[in-house]
Amino acid sequence: MTDTLSDLVRQVLTSTPVFDGHNDLPVALRVRSGYSVEGLADGRPDLHTDLPRLRAGGVGAQFWSVYVSSKLPEPEAAVATLEQIDAVYRLVARYPDTLRIAYSAADVERSVADGRIASLLGVEGGHSLAESPGVLRSFARLGIRYVTLTHNDNTAWADSATDEPAVGGLNDTGRAIVAELNRTGVLVDLSHVAESTQRAALAATTSPVLFSHSSARALNDHPRNVGDGVLELLRDNGGVIQLTFVPYFVSADVAEWARELQAERERLGLPAHAWAWPRAPRPGEDAAQVAAELARAFDTPIDDRLRRWTDAHPRPEVTVAQVADHIEHAREVAGVDHIGLGGDYDGIDHQPTGLADVSGYPVLLRELADRGWSRTDLEALTGRNVLRVLREAEERATEPLWPTAPLR
Repeated sequence: MTDTLSDLVRQVLTSTPVFDGHNDLPVALRVRSGYSVEGLADGRPDLHTDLPRLRAGGVGAQFWSVYVSSKLPEPEAAVATLEQIDAVYRLVARYPDTLRIAYSAADVERSVADGRIASLLGVEGGHSLAESPGVLRSFARLGIRYVTLTHNDNTAWADSATDEPAVGGLNDTGRAIVAELNRTGVLVDLSHVAESTQRAALAATTSPVLFSHSSARALNDHPRNVGDGVLELLRDNGGVIQLTFVPYFVSADVAEWARELQAERERLGLPAHAWAWPRAPRPGEDAAQVAAELARAFDTPIDDRLRRWTDAHPRPEVTVAQVADHIEHAREVAGVDHIGLGGDYDGIDHQPTGLADVSGYPVLLRELADRGWSRTDLEALTGRNVLRVLREAEERATEPLWPTAPLR
């Protein structure tokens, strides 16, 4: 039986490789390497992502997140987003035999046919737009193919899932931004946004939407997860939820552990755990020098009292089966044509057992195959659904702005 399941997974990944919705390698390179893209062909054990493990995982297309902190002033966020976009372009230029920039569904198909990993861009947070239609259109011309309407903080025009409600979902500016995304063929991404924003965007959009990395709220009542009512609206919209592996979203036990850890920090009088946005290299500055400076800033020893608490209260592990449960729930509610995968690799410190890095997708697919998923169903999950949504957004765009010249 094991050989049969493994053969099925190989067939799926050969015909329809994984088209993942969210990977934070660009910011990981900024933090760990001063934006150096060296070493990824040989393996980077300090990261979740490198080229050999992408191949081992059967990844054929990747939305690289060009995330920047939502704590930044919006003009600074726009500049930092350009730096993140530049990192992806330099990454692809450094490894042209493995990676290729893709702007369209057809580009994705050509890249996969040529044996390269299609590389697309996703802006994680509307703060990066700085409320500027010109910035949005400029990002679209650079190949941005989705915009997550918020990150962890509200924008002036949209409510985040993890901030206090302020505008009641979307205001008029938010609806105008959704319309401009539709017009230019850029996908509306509803991960990170409040349920009120999800519903408002689904009411406003004229194209299918995406959840690039979210889980099912019915299985874990976390604000970053998606409720059944919205999953039903997503089905009617024609969009896709790309189920994520983030342990805090998958497991209620891990989410509770995180809350208890934060309570212990407060009890001990420790400062709130705040992640400072790392600086980028300045003109003429060596990447290794910046990486060493950032390592000193980020490698803060854990307080001994907090270490004793974590030793006594180890973080619960999340299993592949629990991730599969979320996928099956989303399939049950939204339908098999509306699900995908969004691992969030290099965006968090710890992934489920068996899914520790980007080589793990076959493990998850074997779990689903063992539950009776057919080849057709698995192919819908790995790539067919999100490719359809990408193509439909292009076809409904009245002014697509990405480059149309043939790719080399």
